[in-house]
Amino acid sequence: MTAITPKETSAAPDFCEGIQYFGEAIPSFETYGKTPAIELGKVAIANPTDPAAAFQTLLAADALRYLTLQITGSKASGHPGGFASQAEAYAALVMLGHKNIMTEVGHHAPGFYSAMFLDRSLEDMGIQTVQQLRDRFREKHGLLGHLSGYIPGILAPAGPLGQGQHFAMAAARLHQDKLFPFTVGDGGLGEPYIMSSMAHFHTAFGNVTNFLPVLVWNGYSQEHHSMVSLKTNSEMKAYWQGNGFEEVVLVDAKDFDDTNQSGDYVDSTAFSFEQRLAFTQAVLTGVDKAAKSALGGKLTVFIIKQLKGAGVHARGAKSHNLYPKDTLDAPHIVNALKERALPPEVWQLVRTNLERAGGGPAAKTVVTEFEYPLPELGELPLEEYSVGGEAKVSTTAMGRLVGKVGQIDKNFLVTNADGNEASGIANINQALKIIHPTTDDLYNQAPNGQVYEPLSEDACAGLAAGLSLMGARTLWCSYESFAINGLPIWQTVTQAMAELRRPTPSTVTLFTAGALEQGRNGWTHQRPEIEAYFASMMRNGNVFPLFPPDANSIQVCYDWALTTKNKGIVITASKSPLPIRTTFEHTTLGLRDGAVVLQEVPGDKKIVFAVIGDMTLIPVFEAATLLEREGIGTRIVSIINPRRLYRPHDTAWETCSEPDGGFLDDDKFVELFGGDALIGVTGGAAAMLEPVMLRSTSKRDTFAWKRGETTASAGELMTFNGLTAQALVKRGIELVG
Repeated sequence: MTAITPKETSAAPDFCEGIQYFGEAIPSFETYGKTPAIELGKVAIANPTDPAAAFQTLLAADALRYLTLQITGSKASGHPGGFASQAEAYAALVMLGHKNIMTEVGHHAPGFYSAMFLDRSLEDMGIQTVQQLRDRFREKHGLLGHLSGYIPGILAPAGPLGQGQHFAMAAARLHQDKLFPFTVGDGGLGEPYIMSSMAHFHTAFGNVTNFLPVLVWNGYSQEHHSMVSLKTNSEMKAYWQGNGFEEVVLVDAKDFDDTNQSGDYVDSTAFSFEQRLAFTQAVLTGVDKAAKSALGGKLTVFIIKQLKGAGVHARGAKSHNLYPKDTLDAPHIVNALKERALPPEVWQLVRTNLERAGGGPAAKTVVTEFEYPLPELGELPLEEYSVGGEAKVSTTAMGRLVGKVGQIDKNFLVTNADGNEASGIANINQALKIIHPTTDDLYNQAPNGQVYEPLSEDACAGLAAGLSLMGARTLWCSYESFAINGLPIWQTVTQAMAELRRPTPSTVTLFTAGALEQGRNGWTHQRPEIEAYFASMMRNGNVFPLFPPDANSIQVCYDWALTTKNKGIVITASKSPLPIRTTFEHTTLGLRDGAVVLQEVPGDKKIVFAVIGDMTLIPVFEAATLLEREGIGTRIVSIINPRRLYRPHDTAWETCSEPDGGFLDDDKFVELFGGDALIGVTGGAAAMLEPVMLRSTSKRDTFAWKRGETTASAGELMTFNGLTAQALVKRGIELVG
């Protein structure tokens, strides 16, 4: 296509300011482009077999390609190749009225931003022209390099592979009348558990099929051929069918090639215009078939097979990323832009169609632009046990409340890979039932249950966090040792929640069976290093690890977590019967101040024990008794909400959506932790004690987890890690001189 510069045309709409090249008039435009295929007042094209609809879908695909390359070229940075190879599929989805589109591939970001620009969603963040689109790409407070819920019209974040399907499945479960397509690249197809998570979801929720994987089968990964590049079309279909997909719709660009391109993967933008139109028509009708199938109750995938980089500056893996040499002045970028250049009237037509599609800009219509309605929970039936009375299991006390929440809120979901019974929360299964096709009362199984149990922490964390991001209440339960396998997506969601433009329930977790309870299982089950992960995340400002010391405290912690928005709440507790040391009022104060005093013994000198956890209190109370015999006073402080113990400037709380600026002031800090010596004690990572150690001016030391070992009891394991009363007494006496 011949290109002309902006100076040579005066008919361009205002939003086109910044477009570097315009194309000459397209001959078929007079026939197929004079009237928008999406009529005024309609949300989609009327007929996918209409030649005008295919023609205008092709124009939309080329507009997306042009903008994707120009905005990445404006910064000589970003990823145009993957999105470019499926532009026809994305354009077809939108022309068919489907805008709740997500992606597994963060590298598709510039294409998604181009789509949000064309349908006017980005006007909500002050981006009205292509020049502004270029200027704010990959800039602070602009269009970050990978997708984020901060961007108007974008439903979910995308960065690490293996996460996008969770968001699509979560949204599909909550909105069963809408289609939730998500693009997935063949380079990341198995990274990690994409297929297995969809298979388990389909087994659990067989009637929820309104999520649609769109496989971008372009033959290449980020830097090399994809691992599935040698599969034949029949093998690829069989792969999806073998994983439970009833309908597999595959459109292969090679079937339309009239330019004799070599290899199994070809570039449709090199075809004659007639064959480009034929390919686009096949994509449009194929997407329409797949969408209707998915909405009609069949697990469906749409596969577009086309060479990576189709229509941009390079082909194959070389098209994946732009480097400093790939500027808008570079000849190969200039040539690619000129090849895809469109005349002004086409830009206006594409904008009109994309703005009308789906009922308006995505920023005004997609499900994540609205707060999801939730039933009121009212006052939960907390049960306060007597201090010093019978020992109770914390997790069981919380489980009773979880069951009540699920009975009130039918969309509430509990996920657990390792089994609730093993964590002392069988009462959750009894109240809510494990989702399973086999009904069995002995095992608390039922098809319509609310407990989701795939044997994958990634799938557990993914669906629970994804549902929270989409607006629902959830609880992810895990053994502390194994939760690390699900944390990447939980971290992604909590980070996304920090910048969301709407309130959503916090993503809440319960981590049980801590290292100290796992003596006989050995080091494979003793991984409290996970707490260092959360200690780091506390500085985000919206992450709150909670450490209730007993069965009273955990109830108040969970009750509080349910009232919060846009946060990550991590509750860590034991599944062993432990003494009741607090009242409800204690934990209410602890949640506000970060910590609460459990015991104070007078003496000539004062040693303060700052304790994280429940079982770790046992040697500390014993140490206090021994020190009292020596005439040394002690104060035992239970740290319940360590995030409150940071200073405000230590975290990014003020940058968070739904900000929480509650921090303990200096005077109260001294009241809690001031003494002649301070000893921090935790059965997990020492990093969790940082807020206290950072602010204390006392002589101080830390006792924390070192390494796992096989032991017969928690006490023996604590001894192995130096967490004994005798060691605490010895160090305390040394500190106070």
